[in-house]
Amino acid sequence: MENKVTVLGGGSWGTAIAISLSSKGISTGLWDIDQAHVESMINSRENKKFLPGTLFPEALTIYRNEEEAIAGADVVIFAVPAQFFRSAATAAKPFLKKGMTIVNVAKGIEQGSLMRLSEIGKEIIPEYPYVVVSGPSHAEEVCLGMPTTLVSSSNDEEAAKKIQNLFMTDVLRVYTNSDVCGVELGGALKNIIALGAGISDGLGFGDNAKAALMTRGLAEIERLGLAAGARSETFAGLSGIGDLIVTCTSMHSRNRRCGIMIGEGIDTQTAIKNVGMVVEGIFTCKAAYELAKKYDVEMPIVNGIYAIINDGMDPKEVVRKLMTRKRKSEK
Repeated sequence: MENKVTVLGGGSWGTAIAISLSSKGISTGLWDIDQAHVESMINSRENKKFLPGTLFPEALTIYRNEEEAIAGADVVIFAVPAQFFRSAATAAKPFLKKGMTIVNVAKGIEQGSLMRLSEIGKEIIPEYPYVVVSGPSHAEEVCLGMPTTLVSSSNDEEAAKKIQNLFMTDVLRVYTNSDVCGVELGGALKNIIALGAGISDGLGFGDNAKAALMTRGLAEIERLGLAAGARSETFAGLSGIGDLIVTCTSMHSRNRRCGIMIGEGIDTQTAIKNVGMVVEGIFTCKAAYELAKKYDVEMPIVNGIYAIINDGMDPKEVVRKLMTRKRKSEK
């Protein structure tokens, strides 16, 4: 068992992971760039901003200084929004030491470069074993000890197993998967479909529409994934359909909540502000739209959501266009 684990990022998911690990008696550090947030967590021994009501275990230490947080850690977990991973990895790099394992729990694609987060990691901190942890996992449920399953994915099998063992508890089950590309794309792209599911709900549509959106959305995710080199079976697993289901159907999902407001007629920026947290699907939608062009992959649902978010197109008009597309076979 590791002597110390450090989580960088005091959002809901980073905090839930830190609580889970420290509840096992593992010496766990948590650091966040927002110093006011850090002070609040130190003083209250809970994350009042994102996970109010769950007190921190004794084994969880909140650090004011990033270097001190990382010092002596065997595993460093990045739990920052995807668009900030590059800057977070660059800032942490001087403090990383030989023998550490890097874990990333964020889900997204970097705008501009269109890089997956493991590709950014390989560029900035290539000397460390790198593991992606993904799957259907709301922080609010994990911190309450509700049964949850995850995937530990890496090109390094031993590193994937190491993190599997680290995260496993009697209520948190972890599987390994070597398809890093598929795991990352499934986790990132489902947020776009969740936005669409929320828009559908906001428009007042029913279960039929949502089921169709999720099913055809998964077909688009798989289509892009295969073009990028992922394996088909990954999208039938926890980081594919599993994550898609939980994000499209739960009110814990910030992407779905944002979509509901957009469907109700609230403009995108106001909806994002009302959610109060980073809505990854907004950023990922633009990246996926550009990736679809790059790989020449047909993604009508993603394109429609992009048009709503970025071009201000009426959601009802997007639905009409999707429903009246040229007839074709399901595949």
